Amino acid sequence: MKTDNKLIIFDCDGTLVDSQHMIVKAMQETFAEMGLDAVSDTAVRAIIGLSPIEAVAALLPGTEAAFHDEVAARFKSVFYRLRVAMNAGPDPLYDGTIEVLEALNGAGYLLGVATGNSVRGLNRVLTEHNIGHLFVTLQTADHHPSKPHPSMIQTAVLEAGSQPELALMIGDTSYDMMMARAALVGGIGVNWGYHGAEELAHAGAAHVVSRFHDIPDIVREMIGPV
Repeated sequence: MKTDNKLIIFDCDGTLVDSQHMIVKAMQETFAEMGLDAVSDTAVRAIIGLSPIEAVAALLPGTEAAFHDEVAARFKSVFYRLRVAMNAGPDPLYDGTIEVLEALNGAGYLLGVATGNSVRGLNRVLTEHNIGHLFVTLQTADHHPSKPHPSMIQTAVLEAGSQPELALMIGDTSYDMMMARAALVGGIGVNWGYHGAEELAHAGAAHVVSRFHDIPDIVREMIGPV
């Protein structure tokens, strides 16, 4: 049975929170520990949004899948070790995040997250910023193929009792926009993350915004008010 629930799905890293510094540092330390050639900040930022195994595969083309698994497992270990050792505080939310999430939620839109992060990592972000109660569906890399496979969006739409034509994906990378296109939902790109506006548009973004506060008007334009 069809419903009229309208769902807005957000990416996490690079869209809600600026987490690049810890991700870059952890990946570079992982490569150093494993005796691999150094990887640049730019190269690591380009793969943020992919699940760890796919991110490693993109950084190490021509290497075996089993090695990708090994490097990804080391990356996860290094990442959490660094967070503890550095006593890292919360990754900062981008300006306007909480205000816009609360405004959309208050207007009657359902909210979700689809992220290449883990359940553990996503729950940390939601807890640190006290925003978990705003979301009705949370999809992570633990239970889905990596972006741009549409599985995370498809599951979010199902869990929210929505429909593809009433759902939107908001993210900062081409992977988010390609995932949206594969799931037959509209895509809104944000230019404060890790991929540029031109890349987002080429990947299928219907709009690219430069301020969080621009999102509600575009949401209403694309799928209407609740």
